[in-house]
Amino acid sequence: MSEEPVVIRGNPTPDEVAAVVAALAIMRQARATRARRRRSLWALPSRQTRPRLNPGPGAWRASAFPR
Repeated sequence: MSEEPVVIRGNPTPDEVAAVVAALAIMRQARATRARRRRSLWALPSRQTRPRLNPGPGAWRASAFPR
């Protein structure tokens, strides 16, 4: 952060300002870490839909086989 924090109301001590700045920095870092985390394959929307139906001779028999 290149700018000095601006206090809108009250008279905080330098320690209080430092604590608020540190808390905001940690929250920002946690949000960035969360955004970089890979999504589980279980969460993919395409896994929530059934596979495409393949009509044709013997299709009913093939539907019982595991994919």
